[in-house]
Amino acid sequence: MTAALPVEPGTLSQAVVGLGAVTSMGEGVDEVFDALCAGRSGRAELRGFDRSRFRAQHAYEIDDRPAGGGDVPGRATRWLVRAIEEAARDAGLGEDLAEVPILIGTGLRELRSAELKWRDGAEFDLAALHFGTALRARFGAVRTYTFSNACSASLYALALGSDLLAAHGADAVIVAGVDTLTESMYGLLDRVHMEPPDRVRPFDRDRKGVLMGDGAAAVVLRRDGARPGGRVRGRLRSVHVNCDAYHVTAPDPDGVAEAVRGAHRLAGVKPEDIDLVLLHGTGTLLNDEAEATAIGRVFGPHTGSPLMTAVKSMTGHTSGGSGLLSLIVALRSLESGRVPPTVGLRTPVAEAADFRFVQGTSALAELRLAQVDAFGFGGVNAVAVVERADQ
Repeated sequence: MTAALPVEPGTLSQAVVGLGAVTSMGEGVDEVFDALCAGRSGRAELRGFDRSRFRAQHAYEIDDRPAGGGDVPGRATRWLVRAIEEAARDAGLGEDLAEVPILIGTGLRELRSAELKWRDGAEFDLAALHFGTALRARFGAVRTYTFSNACSASLYALALGSDLLAAHGADAVIVAGVDTLTESMYGLLDRVHMEPPDRVRPFDRDRKGVLMGDGAAAVVLRRDGARPGGRVRGRLRSVHVNCDAYHVTAPDPDGVAEAVRGAHRLAGVKPEDIDLVLLHGTGTLLNDEAEATAIGRVFGPHTGSPLMTAVKSMTGHTSGGSGLLSLIVALRSLESGRVPPTVGLRTPVAEAADFRFVQGTSALAELRLAQVDAFGFGGVNAVAVVERADQ
């Protein structure tokens, strides 16, 4: 929940009835989750643009470009459509989504397509920069909303979708997130790292920085009391968002801690109730330490209780879609009892020394509640709490 709609703590419980995902490790929620649990990474040598222009040489790309050809426009939109198709099918919504609002969180939208059009002359209709164009054509979607809130964008969209259900503005909503690598963002990150990173290693003392990844994720959220449909994959207990506006890029542990506390408060839970934390974990020099500091402040003596993992170690940083992708992983972990590892983590930073990281191989555990973190530039923070479906 956001502050827009006052709800008694612990009273929000909305059903997640559909899941969809496309990442560098595969397509479809089951394929992606199995790959994560196996510790498989989507990391490969950079393919989308000329590697000779950059110090960093790797990324986590979806390799769906034409054989023997270069990059092509519209790929982010195609992944978004495929993720929504899977989630809608999982929820039993059918092909016509005219009555279902679709909320999309993204960092850069179709910026890569704009790069290709203006620099290389690639054919691309600028009307397609708006995701709603493709969603109307494919699903008959009428109410589409796009939010660009940096790396917390898809959880921010989830908060707004949850508010829409709570206000009885719809019986069900689709919330999605998507982003693709752009040459301009890759180059910007390449210049700010002291040393070029060759992989994402969240919370490791020897991490060097972040590498971006392609991906799209979607969930269908249904209001309690609405017409049943689809298998319940889990329940949303809360989403809390804030903006601490501390710095353009540097995170503020206080703002992050308040977002976590807010999510717990709205869910009606305590830190000791949380069984699993899907950390934001970007592998950057400032963010991991700030997130670990905030988690330590909130959880206190219970810091070592929940299992913790950071899937960006295998997906790369999927930017605006990363929060929702982590939420899907959390829901699958609650369903199955399997938790993916944080690949490449050897020696945790001092701030995370007490964390109960899943390392090496996946873990098996009885899980009821999970917390999902997503934090973005400008201090736009979002934290969700989800519950196993049988509760």
